[in-house]
Amino acid sequence: MKTHLRFRSLALEAAILCSAIAGSPATSAQTVQESYTPAAVNLKARAWFQDAKFGMFIHWGVYSVLGDGEWIMETRPINGRDYAKVPAFFNPIKFDPAAWVALTKAAGMKYITITSKHHDGFAMFDSRLTDWNVVARTPYGKDVIGMLAVECRKQGIKLFLYHSQLDWHSPDYFPRGRTGHHTGRPDSGNWDAYLNFMDGQLRELLTNYGEIGGIWFDGMWDKPDADWHLGRTYALIHQLQPQAMVGSNHHKNPFPGEDFQMFEKDLPGQHTTGFNPEQSVSALPLETAETMNNSWGFNLTDEHFKSTADLIRYLVRAAGSNANFLLNVGPMPNGEIQPEFVQRLTEVGQWTKQYGDSIYGTRGGPVAAGPWGVTTQRGAMVYVHVLDWNAPVLALPAMPRPVRAARLLRDGSSVEFSAVNGGLVLKLPDPQPEEVDRVIVLELEAAK
Repeated sequence: MKTHLRFRSLALEAAILCSAIAGSPATSAQTVQESYTPAAVNLKARAWFQDAKFGMFIHWGVYSVLGDGEWIMETRPINGRDYAKVPAFFNPIKFDPAAWVALTKAAGMKYITITSKHHDGFAMFDSRLTDWNVVARTPYGKDVIGMLAVECRKQGIKLFLYHSQLDWHSPDYFPRGRTGHHTGRPDSGNWDAYLNFMDGQLRELLTNYGEIGGIWFDGMWDKPDADWHLGRTYALIHQLQPQAMVGSNHHKNPFPGEDFQMFEKDLPGQHTTGFNPEQSVSALPLETAETMNNSWGFNLTDEHFKSTADLIRYLVRAAGSNANFLLNVGPMPNGEIQPEFVQRLTEVGQWTKQYGDSIYGTRGGPVAAGPWGVTTQRGAMVYVHVLDWNAPVLALPAMPRPVRAARLLRDGSSVEFSAVNGGLVLKLPDPQPEEVDRVIVLELEAAK
């Protein structure tokens, strides 16, 4: 009886909230976002984001119990009736948010983006709009997002929230998109009710967990031609937390109201995945997201781990492309981050501690990326990242201003250089054993 009354209360609360959200016509909200002018706090947040350069992506949900990635409900496939049994096995007694945030900081990362809800629709927070959440349905019974939010504030790490627009659980996610056809849901539903529910959960996330760095949307590609009421949703976010940055992994050019642009498993401007054939690079802050093995969510048999050197090269090439690097971990169902990830993050952190000046606070440098490497720049300092070049000299195009001095970042020793007609020639020091990136600092003359 107590449970019955609780859900009657929840249903009433959801109806009231959804009614309040729906009270503003979608066309009005869309107009607001089409003429969206970011607040001063949002522009400040964008600059911080561009300076931060490195973040941790966390894909964690009840799917981790099954050990085959976050898409297992779709790929196996598993119908909704059977998938509803999975939360009963999720009891991450070794989840230590302080340890997660400490690892983030040790790696040199400045923010965390975690899945508040993935495509299975399961909320990793205490949503009062549905019992399909980590508090109501798991023996763990604790608010994962709430616990991590507290620890992020304590340790000075910004928290961003991944939120799936796609939902394989909700019967109102109808008509179906490209996925979710084997869940056993009825072939009917109320699309507007689903969008109201989604906005209601976003309202919860943006009012119950303190300051949020931004919302990282995913899943709109499932129904690219649907009316997602983006203007209304984006306006809601910007109203509740003007500093919060909105981005969407829709693989298209940014829509009005978005504050940053992301690229999945690709550097900006590249088209290696097939996800984004029409996507170009905007003037918004940029981010590229990548896995450490081949999986986002925990995968028991995926041992295709990228080397620490390859992860460092990815970070450097992202910075050279004027983008952040969002590097993923998929924690285990017991709440721990698997040791292979911890080892690599610790080793990357050793590199960022020594070479971070060439990454943090920089923008893409004056020389376009090439097979040899990239450049980054902060003020009058240009950092030449030599990633793959065995010749004793490196010829570059001319710098924006004359070069006053050149030195090796690792030890401050001088580097010989010559200005030639239309270019600059560097005499490269020999690389150290196992050196991933020879970073040469060019000090330019002050701007007149």
